[in-house]
Amino acid sequence: MTITAFLAFAALSLFAAISPGPAVLMAARTGLTEGFAAGAMLAVGIGEGAVFWASAAMFGLNIVFAAAPALLWALKIGGGAYLVWIGIKLWRDAKTPFNTEDTRALPRSPMSAFRLGLVTQLSNPKPAVMFSAIFLGTVPPTTPIWVYSALLAVVMLNETVWNILVARIFSTSITRARYISLKTIIDRSFGGLLAVLGVRVALT
Repeated sequence: MTITAFLAFAALSLFAAISPGPAVLMAARTGLTEGFAAGAMLAVGIGEGAVFWASAAMFGLNIVFAAAPALLWALKIGGGAYLVWIGIKLWRDAKTPFNTEDTRALPRSPMSAFRLGLVTQLSNPKPAVMFSAIFLGTVPPTTPIWVYSALLAVVMLNETVWNILVARIFSTSITRARYISLKTIIDRSFGGLLAVLGVRVALT
């Protein structure tokens, strides 16, 4: 695996972490309602859940690589189209206010915050599809095991650090207001980049 491909994987997995969804919503809500410490532990749980989905995609892809090359092509096209769809959805919904309301029970300890983050990530099928597309587009089948381990570490780092940052932002009232005021610009920037990367995944 080349350095360029590794960096492409890191960038795509970062965009997957940043993409608005249940995990980011829960990190924002926890930062708002319970403070930064609970939000940080929740983010670690989200990172662990992402590693689970990435590992499942990684091992599943090895089987597909060996058994059905035609399915790889179809999955690559489908995964790229999914990334483009997410990008378009981000752009289209950029002006929608960020909703931090949720009716689930709040975590009352660091461990319960961790579990809530893990369950939130595992209950969302989007990362499985996203990581499958990312692995197909950037990771060759001959990649050694130690590189796969490094890629999983990147996934963990991206998901955990990003959601810790989200929890920190939303735990501070002033920065929360500023973030929300820039939501349209930020979401459209991410949406455009995801769409471009989705086309690249489908065509490489």
